[in-house]
Amino acid sequence: MWATKLLNLDIKTAQEKRVMDLHELDEIRLGAYDNSRIYKERTKVFHDKKIQHKDLRSGDKVLLFNSKLWLFPGKLKSRWSGPFEIKEIMPYGAVTLVGKDGTEFTVNGERVKKYMANESTEVGTSLYLTDTAPV
Repeated sequence: MWATKLLNLDIKTAQEKRVMDLHELDEIRLGAYDNSRIYKERTKVFHDKKIQHKDLRSGDKVLLFNSKLWLFPGKLKSRWSGPFEIKEIMPYGAVTLVGKDGTEFTVNGERVKKYMANESTEVGTSLYLTDTAPV
């Protein structure tokens, strides 16, 4: 108060300018909230588009992700092991798997993906290409 009197400023105009500055600051803050909300909505839509839903059923063959292989993975070593067969799907995403030797174990459903091998190539049949040039 004494600074405005010292500088011979009008207290009324200084008060009006201060109120206008506060209103402008509130408008900027509300604009920032709106921009943040719009950004979050767009990011969520983009993220939800990229999610691939797994359609797992009992009896399907799946591969299991080996998360402990990250330390020394080897250059061409696969992190997926299997195939395993799904015995049971439990609530909240847990899956019971059965190995080839009959052992059962339960894992998180996020660690499995569907095994997409052709049944005829899995048995051991091989395909040969023959040279059939048109005559």
